[in-house]
Amino acid sequence: MQDDVLFVHGGSPLEGEVRVKGAKNLVPKAMVAALLGQEPSRLRNVPGIRDVHIVRGLLQLHGVAVYEGDEADELVMDPSSVELANVADIDAHAGSSRIPILLCGPLLHRIGRAFIPDLGGCRIGGRPIDFHLNVLRDFGATVDKRPEGLFLEAPNGLHGAKIELPYPSVGTTEQVLLTAVRAEGTTELRNAAVEPEIIDLICVLQKMGAIISVATDRVIRITGVERLGGYTHRALPDRLEGASWACAALATQGDVFVRGARQLDMMTFLNVFRQVGGAFQVEDDGIRFWHPGGRLRAIALETDVHPGFQTDWQQPLVVALTQASGLSIVHETVYESRLGFTSALNQMGATIQLYSECLGGTPCRFGQRNFQHSAVISGPAKLHGADLVIPDLRGGFSYLIAALAAEGTSRVHGIDLINRGYEGFHAKLDALGARVELPEPVREGVA
Repeated sequence: MQDDVLFVHGGSPLEGEVRVKGAKNLVPKAMVAALLGQEPSRLRNVPGIRDVHIVRGLLQLHGVAVYEGDEADELVMDPSSVELANVADIDAHAGSSRIPILLCGPLLHRIGRAFIPDLGGCRIGGRPIDFHLNVLRDFGATVDKRPEGLFLEAPNGLHGAKIELPYPSVGTTEQVLLTAVRAEGTTELRNAAVEPEIIDLICVLQKMGAIISVATDRVIRITGVERLGGYTHRALPDRLEGASWACAALATQGDVFVRGARQLDMMTFLNVFRQVGGAFQVEDDGIRFWHPGGRLRAIALETDVHPGFQTDWQQPLVVALTQASGLSIVHETVYESRLGFTSALNQMGATIQLYSECLGGTPCRFGQRNFQHSAVISGPAKLHGADLVIPDLRGGFSYLIAALAAEGTSRVHGIDLINRGYEGFHAKLDALGARVELPEPVREGVA
């Protein structure tokens, strides 16, 4: 589609200010949590991204009244009339998001049944829903796989369970939390994910009346309760978007103040940003990121689950590393296909080689499976404009960064995918002085 293309004229530094709102990896899950309550919930600092719109639609299909609150960027969700939605209506959301799988536990508690359509999401590697289905079965759910999707019931109710994850999956940890809080008895989850967004979701559930404890050894214990109320909560800011703008400032030799960014959530990223040669200054209401001049330094980096370097930070940083002097090594340990986006960077003039070997010491699931999950980046590289097709959310924003850092004009196709996690990114680019434009016929049609 023509309106899904952006022309990017590169070679100018990004300078100015952007604001990040609530985290994409928390807000939709906190919206799902509202299903569990008996009273309305208020969620603040909500970004206008597609995942929020999808979950809002799913909640409304299930009888939840969703409307704007009195405060800016606030949603109110009233679940007093929850009902099973029409299968065809739910199926209209098939392929658009992976969030629907998280509705299972809350719906089983509220109405005893759930239907989940085929799931979509970014194509960055295997994200099997088997983890989700297995833990739901552990709680007592039955799963009937049909061509149109998954039908779940809990004929004997849901009961606490002892669960140990083979990998600290964020999505499965969220599933356990949303299911265990009203399951009869106690649930013990070992090897849980403990990302800041997980902790913020636990804060939401505790406000509703849940009893949840988090140990330092990745063990979460949940004591089920019979009833949950509503909540009022301000979502933590999106640390992943904040890091994306930081990398954009570094790659374009710019200076960007990210209002809303928090040091606590980004400490691991900030350390690496400084090691590469970037500069930052933490303020009360955000963080300023800039390129201080001189050469950037090559580094060796491995992604990992929190508190390690987040996989979502890797792709934007790789673009900046193409401008560093020497050989940088990146070992991706979370998603096996996340480095596939680098082929387009090579077309722009970067020198990046991929390897199936583990180029790092972090234990990795992919080393013997022939996935190209390690990269060697030789820099600095002189990037030039190119035709780019966005492969996934973070890779897509990384292409934007590369196009902004390159000489000449790039045509970036599939920009609509970026709307899944970056609110108003086009307006933010304009505010930073980026030279971007939509195709001429679209501008005429919109005017």
